Amino acid sequence: MKIAVYPGSFDPCTNGHLDVITRCAKVFDQVIVAVLCNSNKSPTFSVEERMSLLKSATRDIPNVKIDCFSGLLTHYMAQKKSNIIIKGLRAVSDFEYEFQMALTNSKLNPDVETFFITTSAQNLYLSSSIVKEVARLGGSISDMVPACIEQEINDKLK
Repeated sequence: MKIAVYPGSFDPCTNGHLDVITRCAKVFDQVIVAVLCNSNKSPTFSVEERMSLLKSATRDIPNVKIDCFSGLLTHYMAQKKSNIIIKGLRAVSDFEYEFQMALTNSKLNPDVETFFITTSAQNLYLSSSIVKEVARLGGSISDMVPACIEQEINDKLK
């Protein structure tokens, strides 16, 4: 069974994230969307809220599981018996950082492979930061996030 782990902060989940998740779910037997609990960051949404939003957004994709982790990704991957990391890319600027992380993860565990997947063109501009800024300022995020979680995001940010 090929288990892939898609790690990230998902603060909040966007259509870009869902695009990557949906496409990966067609390729791998199981996709674990792993919400990072990072004590160095101050996310807008709690880990529990981010997991809840992701569960709502992916409820119709049977081979997707939502989880959370802290610490080294390679340690988490060993716990989940996975050696495949999924990273979504929007632009060349994403690649430089993600390539460095892929090399680091490979150094920590040579059996781990990172698969890069580009987001679809319609989601190229999207980031969680942009979604939060637009929502805070009263703009419409309906084309930026899954419809099933739009209200929750607006309620939190307005």
